Amino acid sequence: MTSMFEQAMGEDFDRLHPMMRRRFGVGLDAGEACVGRGVMTSVRRGPWWTVPFLQLGRLRNILVPDVGTDVPFTVENYPYRDPFGRETVTFVRSYALGGHRRRFDATMVLADGKVVDYLGTHQHLAVDLDLQVDDDGGLRLTSDAQRFYEGPVGFRFPMLFSGRARLHEWYDDAQERFHVDLEVHNDRFGFLFGYRGSFTCTWIPASDAPERLKPRRHERRT
Repeated sequence: MTSMFEQAMGEDFDRLHPMMRRRFGVGLDAGEACVGRGVMTSVRRGPWWTVPFLQLGRLRNILVPDVGTDVPFTVENYPYRDPFGRETVTFVRSYALGGHRRRFDATMVLADGKVVDYLGTHQHLAVDLDLQVDDDGGLRLTSDAQRFYEGPVGFRFPMLFSGRARLHEWYDDAQERFHVDLEVHNDRFGFLFGYRGSFTCTWIPASDAPERLKPRRHERRT
């Protein structure tokens, strides 16, 4: 068995930088987790009127309303099998911002040959991901269609009220560090949130994720 990213990307996965392949090769078959620690040189947000939107997302660990520079952070990628038997990988980012601890929670599964990103503490939002490899072996990730789930309710979430994420992650051989640059834009209102920084990774044996990283509720629908 290969990682969900390798299954979704096919031959393109082999074009990733070797360190990127290891990082996105985390899964139950590999039997290891990846923990990154570093500094966000900048955490940014849009104009003042985006703050209520970001505060709403903060309640479920989906968006971060704060801004800052040289912000310490961690990103924890652990594989586990969810209650529905699906292989799942955590993508939980934690920040120390202005005296506050903030988290951006995501868990990823493979569905119909695509990586689906569940956002937040209760997997309310399921987001399709488009994955591309750049000429230097970095990964470009763009969020696509989004679906909202709560109890029996489920519907395609209108992009007018949401944001589209564009993430670029790559490895710098000279610095021996991973770099990440993320921006979230709304189709009508423009820039909402973003960050950029760098980090190093350690890999540890793992066949399950700590409970503190798992969502409070798992959603069967993708």
